[in-house]
Amino acid sequence: MKKKTKIKSGLRKWIIFIVLLLAMLLVTIKIYFDTATFKINKEQFQSDKLEEGTELKILQITDVHSHVFGAENSAVLEKVKELDADIIVLTGDLIDRKTENLEIAYQLAEELVRINPDTYFVTGNHEHENLEKEAFLAGLKDRGIITLSNENTQFEKNGQLFNIVGVSDVSTEHEDMTLAFADLDTDKYTILLSHAPIVVQKYPDVDADIVLSGHTHGGQVRLPFIGALVAPDEGLLPELQKGIYPLGDERYLYIDSGLGTSALPIRFLNQSQISLITIQSD
Repeated sequence: MKKKTKIKSGLRKWIIFIVLLLAMLLVTIKIYFDTATFKINKEQFQSDKLEEGTELKILQITDVHSHVFGAENSAVLEKVKELDADIIVLTGDLIDRKTENLEIAYQLAEELVRINPDTYFVTGNHEHENLEKEAFLAGLKDRGIITLSNENTQFEKNGQLFNIVGVSDVSTEHEDMTLAFADLDTDKYTILLSHAPIVVQKYPDVDADIVLSGHTHGGQVRLPFIGALVAPDEGLLPELQKGIYPLGDERYLYIDSGLGTSALPIRFLNQSQISLITIQSD
């Protein structure tokens, strides 16, 4: 009887060991998949500010952190061509605070402008914390990137005007909202580019129809039923994680969880992504 009990006990231990080993293998595979591959997230918004039949397609790329998908980001660039958006917006952290080789980001920027000259950029906290910040921003400008540093511009499609406002990173207090919205007619549909989503907490009455942000990475690591464990600026169990947040009066915040990583080079239950955002007449 004791021998049988020992055999059963040993068998149970082996089963537990194999189950744990398989679980670890599955988690490892999922981490690799979420970190090394990316998806396209598609969202649609409506507005009565637009003339009937009007549609604007925005491709948002954020928080690349000098990450590469395919040779010289060929995988990303192929998707950008395929999606054929009206404008491209880069909402900060193209590089990491520790990035020394800027060529990866430069090459991506150059190719994006070649695909679509209407490519806009706002700074993230990592640009401001990088010692090569000024050289990097100058390099983006030389490559045709339209940098909006607390300023605004307009984009026209089929006679419909859209306001595009860009603020420098809010989390490092480089924003100037008064300057960014100076002389702007917000009766026209207004898109605000702000790397950090806390812009809507700091300026709850911001006069934009949609705010496009990144910064959070969606938490990078997420758990079922819980979501993001931690996010910059908000700490544990953050309120602003990823996705759509209604702001009232047909105004929205959209947080893209981005392509790259920081701190830990992993993602889990939170695949890297870029977003195709369609704005349509109501």
